[in-house]
Amino acid sequence: MDAKPLIEAFFDEATYTVSYLVADAETREAVVIDPVMDFDIASGEADTRSAERILAFAEQQDWRISMVLETHAHADHLSAAPFIKGRTGAPIGIGEHIRDVQEIFRPVFGLDDLRTDGSDFDRLFHDGDQFSVGALRFTVMHVPGHTPADLAYLVADAAFVGDTLFMPDYGTARADFPGGDARTLYRSVRRLLSLPDETRLFLCHDYKAPGRDDYRWETTVGEERRTSIHVHDGVDEDSFVAMREARDATLPVPRLLLPSIQVNIRAGRFPEAESNGVRYLKIPVKTKAV
Repeated sequence: MDAKPLIEAFFDEATYTVSYLVADAETREAVVIDPVMDFDIASGEADTRSAERILAFAEQQDWRISMVLETHAHADHLSAAPFIKGRTGAPIGIGEHIRDVQEIFRPVFGLDDLRTDGSDFDRLFHDGDQFSVGALRFTVMHVPGHTPADLAYLVADAAFVGDTLFMPDYGTARADFPGGDARTLYRSVRRLLSLPDETRLFLCHDYKAPGRDDYRWETTVGEERRTSIHVHDGVDEDSFVAMREARDATLPVPRLLLPSIQVNIRAGRFPEAESNGVRYLKIPVKTKAV
């Protein structure tokens, strides 16, 4: 029988993001999934307090962080993966299709220095890859649709699904970012929901559905299949695509999209400082002809 992981969640209310520490009880080896770098867009100030919470907890538990895993290149928060790597030496892993995402966004931001081979990351995972963390055995599942590169990480009876699914009362990820596709998302969701009903799903976000007072980020395959407002059993592909595309057309742009994407496709690395010692991010400006 596969070893059961120890799981600790860290919720960042500013971005509604959940990061995870997943550890092997026997060897005390652990991974971090989707760590957040605090970023104030008004002042341009970056802070590591959320990542420090994760490191402090790991130290208290005597857990050794051996890898940082990204489920995808996030569009709503900056990644703290390089900070954690700097403190622990843990390599950063993401899906191989991050190369597609880099190809899409390199011209959007005019990032002439960006390599589009995924080499900013230490490890590129393929669908079906397996790796060990102590006695824990992880399996990688490619679940595109939200972005081309989304992954879920499966270990024992748990699956860390990133943005692909939300709590049943909130639904599913948007699919309108460049490279996203609602039909592909539906197929990825159905693949996740083909896992055993008792599989625990750990989500990357929660926004508190209307009528709910608390934040939640853990559900099960069975609960999603029975009650998800978007993808419960009986919802067919065409109906989902029509719903998802109509809903996406009404959603605002994420507040941190512009800084997040250009940093996260570099594995969370900020651009190099210029001659004055300051690092700069780019903001594409759309203007009407005058």
